[in-house]
Amino acid sequence: MKYEDYDIENFITDEFFIQWIKSPNENTSHFWEKWMEQHPEKRSLVNEAANLIRSVKYTDCPEFTDRMYVDTFENILKADNHFRQQTPIMSTKSSSHTSVKSFPVFPIKGIAASLLVLFCVWVQFEAMRFKPEQATIAEIALIKRTNPSGQKSIIDLPDGSRIHLNANSEIEFPQEFSSDSRMISLIGEAFFEIEKESRPFIVRSGETKIQVLGTSFNVKKKENGALYVALVTGKVSVNTENGSKLTLDPNEMLILEAGGAFRKTGFDPNEVTGWKDNFLVFKTSNLVDVKRKLEQWYGVNIELKGSFDKNWTYSGVYEDEILENVLRGICLTSGMRYKIENKKITITNPK
Repeated sequence: MKYEDYDIENFITDEFFIQWIKSPNENTSHFWEKWMEQHPEKRSLVNEAANLIRSVKYTDCPEFTDRMYVDTFENILKADNHFRQQTPIMSTKSSSHTSVKSFPVFPIKGIAASLLVLFCVWVQFEAMRFKPEQATIAEIALIKRTNPSGQKSIIDLPDGSRIHLNANSEIEFPQEFSSDSRMISLIGEAFFEIEKESRPFIVRSGETKIQVLGTSFNVKKKENGALYVALVTGKVSVNTENGSKLTLDPNEMLILEAGGAFRKTGFDPNEVTGWKDNFLVFKTSNLVDVKRKLEQWYGVNIELKGSFDKNWTYSGVYEDEILENVLRGICLTSGMRYKIENKKITITNPK
């Protein structure tokens, strides 16, 4: 059975896994760190199995030394001699001569050997006794950052790389990267500025992996499952779910549809990556896109009232602007009206 098919019972009885938890060395650590990077979905199960293993400590095995062996056997032989001396000798007389007849001596040496075997069994039994103790080995440390609607953040990684995490997004990465790779998991959208070094930097989004060495790029996973990878500088290699490997050059964007289809295209850096510099960009956006972007950007709920033209679109660029000014700009160009009540916005089309 492969490790990826293991459940918790398989892990806690696997000798190689137990060795990594109880007595890690260079080989076990290298293997399991790499395996965990390739199977992050198993991380919680591995941590649970590790905690169970750490909660059990085997007592030190009693050492049956040569001295103990000699003393034990010597005591048995002394008991044998003492038994022989205590055995009564019966004499009988006959008409022609006197004969001496003794009772048969019990097989003392055989008994001694049996006792010695039993003693060894007892030693092994004592070695198998165990008692619970408090876990002393730290769990695999993971760091998770989550942004709700209306919030963006900047995250500095241990290797010197920087991540701009957009609203409604989540990122997870180890406290310390392994010796041969740097891997993080992403849900939503982020812009990466990767420090160049020998270890590849890998972004996992769903089953897709984006691998780079030193570069800057944007990754966005939409709610419909489509993935957008836009490269600003350097080179990016993308491994898709169906096994395809694609390479991007600067100013190229890869669009991976949920069904597996993909295409390359150019992109407007301000439209795709401007969000990290607080540029809110609308480029011939329909009403649904405008509503979604405003809700994500400002952390509000928008209700649409009235009848709206299906062909309506809006274009505009706002730099670090408050919500009311953006709503005023949108509504002035289209004849719509807006109302702000705390976090609830109502947009009405009176036509």
